[in-house]
Amino acid sequence: MSEEAPESRAGQPATDPPASVQVPNASIHVFVSYASQDVAVADVLVEALERHGLKCWIAPRDVIPGESYAGAIVHAIDATKLVVLILSENSAASQHVLREVERASSKRHPVVSFRIDLAPMPADLEYFLNTSQWLDASTLGVDRALPKLVDAVQHAIAPAAVASPEYAGIAPRPVASLSRQSSVSKQAGVALWVVVALGVAYFAADKLWLARRSTTEKPTTAATITVNEKSIAVLPFVDMSEKHDQEYFADGMAEEIIDLLAQVPDLRVPARTSSFYFKGKSTPVPEIALQLGVANVLEGSIRRSGNRIRVTAQLARADNGYHLWSQTYDRDAGDVFKVQDDIANAVVQAMQIRLMGGPLTRRRGGTQNLQAYQLYLRGLSSMWQVTDASLASAREYFNQALSLDPDFGLAWAELSRDTLFIVSNGGLPTREGYERARGEAQRALQVSADIPEAHGMLANIYRNFDWDWTASDAEVRQALEVDPTNPTALMRGGQLSYTLGHWDDAERQLRLALVRDPLATIAIWSLGTAQYGAGRYAEAEATYRKLLEVAPGFLGARGYLAKTLLAEGKAEAALAMVQQENSGEVRQKYLPIALRAVGRTADADDALQALVAKSAATDAYYIAMNYAYRGDHDLTFQWLERAYEQRDQGFREIVGEPLFKNVAQDPRFRAFLRKMKLPE
Repeated sequence: MSEEAPESRAGQPATDPPASVQVPNASIHVFVSYASQDVAVADVLVEALERHGLKCWIAPRDVIPGESYAGAIVHAIDATKLVVLILSENSAASQHVLREVERASSKRHPVVSFRIDLAPMPADLEYFLNTSQWLDASTLGVDRALPKLVDAVQHAIAPAAVASPEYAGIAPRPVASLSRQSSVSKQAGVALWVVVALGVAYFAADKLWLARRSTTEKPTTAATITVNEKSIAVLPFVDMSEKHDQEYFADGMAEEIIDLLAQVPDLRVPARTSSFYFKGKSTPVPEIALQLGVANVLEGSIRRSGNRIRVTAQLARADNGYHLWSQTYDRDAGDVFKVQDDIANAVVQAMQIRLMGGPLTRRRGGTQNLQAYQLYLRGLSSMWQVTDASLASAREYFNQALSLDPDFGLAWAELSRDTLFIVSNGGLPTREGYERARGEAQRALQVSADIPEAHGMLANIYRNFDWDWTASDAEVRQALEVDPTNPTALMRGGQLSYTLGHWDDAERQLRLALVRDPLATIAIWSLGTAQYGAGRYAEAEATYRKLLEVAPGFLGARGYLAKTLLAEGKAEAALAMVQQENSGEVRQKYLPIALRAVGRTADADDALQALVAKSAATDAYYIAMNYAYRGDHDLTFQWLERAYEQRDQGFREIVGEPLFKNVAQDPRFRAFLRKMKLPE
């Protein structure tokens, strides 16, 4: 199974508190409120508190994929014991910070303010902070002030607690890092993390607020809080052509506008996967906006007749339907690129967003050849159907586009993706398919080095086929240098991190990817996989169930949920979930384990023999997993060696896999991990 196809399968826990500190037995001790520009400080602060046994809640890390930020924040503030506010010029100007503090005040929660600059406080924020604790890091420095913060929080939550020991300072973890840094100022990897985090976390910080109230409480003044005004979803454009044969062209129009608007640092724009999730559904616009966390919606239509196109676009408020801007363009089809640019720039102007670098420009790797562009759009439309026939058609369209414009880098990148889809569907042998996809991605970068998608394809190939973790990490980093908010690059970084057992890094990156693309099924699945590997089974179960809500037909989701339930000790529920799995291959891989778990030994033996008979040449890793679960060491390692020869993709999840725990102490298992250059 592959993590490429959208409908196919494929952090360390907080430390215990010091003995001298008695914190309440609650799931959330501290809610951290901060402005987007202060994300690096927020990350350091959270790590410091959690290292001292104080469980923090911070967005986007602790928002379940698909969950409304509004509800998540309300429940988190209500459940917390204390709020820590990172007080700065940025937070002083932030409406969402003000309303978080207002909410905390209404619940009578203490607020500890951690001040990092000397900006004057506005009266409305000062009103809620006039009885709060203040800690000044503006002159002392963040690292030197952190021990005082930890001590203040411990005493606020548990007044009898003993002051914490002197704190040496903790640096944020870099994205997709293969090493550990310990100093904010001295490590280049941290600098990269900060660049990436600052680019991405704006989307997380301007979060939804109180879109719906808890049904168990009375309304408060905070109920009027709304999402950030600088957010927009671009919905698929409607094909109004007489023959209704321009859907691919309409989709391409919307996708290009998304890509253009995504360049704006101050604008939150959900990616294509999430915006197109609602295509063909009768979901009301306000509900779409709520699920995507946006205040504005851009809708449009295309009518094409011969070589003429009419494009209509309208920008409206999602909550009340108020129109902010609309325009109709009657143009020659050859002007389609200019129309896309005009719409994107008009939207930015209508939303009163100032562009520092002048009008938006389209990303590199594209084409000015209209015919090649139309073939490329047809290829995209076919590829995302992910059937054998559609993938073959997509390949033909991409190749035709490239025959017209060999320097069309995006077409090369998507051709590489299509090839990996074909491999996943069994249409190409693994080695042949991966080498072909590698060449296509490399060609994309030869004609244009600034294509994050091509770097993402190479990162995937290095991880899944080559097992070259260092090369995969390098490709992720290059993709993020081009576009720090690229959800695919962040997802690849998260997947690489959980392959290497860097659980917290994995969850951080995957949640950042989901901020930009909240309904991306592969990213949700990957988050569940990271939580499962980390041993956070309840969280993994919740994530997999959310995935099934978003995509009930996601192949493999029930199999992964089943082994999570098994890890939680719910054997009967695990068997029931395996039997509901709609992928016969996945069902066959986990059925012997589930049957054995409930004591049906004879049935389990029969199911394992059926798995061996069918999958010995293709899925040796899962056969090894079954024998490991049975505690048969010799057969486990025989099948692991066979899986190694097959270049089995299952190895990307072997670190942290509890189904191998019965052989984990065998020296041969540790030796095998060393051979894979994986942590033991």
